[in-house]
Amino acid sequence: MISRAKRVARSAAVAVSAAAAFTMMLPTGNAYAINHVECRGGENFLKIWSHSGGGRHSVDCYANRGRTDFGGWWVDRISTGNNDLIYYDANGDSVRINRWTDISFPNRPPKVNSIEIL
Repeated sequence: MISRAKRVARSAAVAVSAAAAFTMMLPTGNAYAINHVECRGGENFLKIWSHSGGGRHSVDCYANRGRTDFGGWWVDRISTGNNDLIYYDANGDSVRINRWTDISFPNRPPKVNSIEIL
């Protein structure tokens, strides 16, 4: 007769083997996260010129797929580089801008809550 400890050990080994086999058979998902990166000439990053309500100005660059908070800043200009972009504004709208687009908002800049690189 097999002792209880051996049965428990065998059951655990079978469970671990099954979990490992199941993990190996499933395709891996896309792991991605948008990154705030240093703006450098010649790179094709998403580049956003913006200002806050308090008069501060900023130029920020982003790379990689994902979504991040933009803090409700007013966007003056967007250069998408090789990225398709959706920005989500304070009015609840989402606006898609295709790659290789450079757009300025001189009169009525959107107040952007978050951005997403597709």
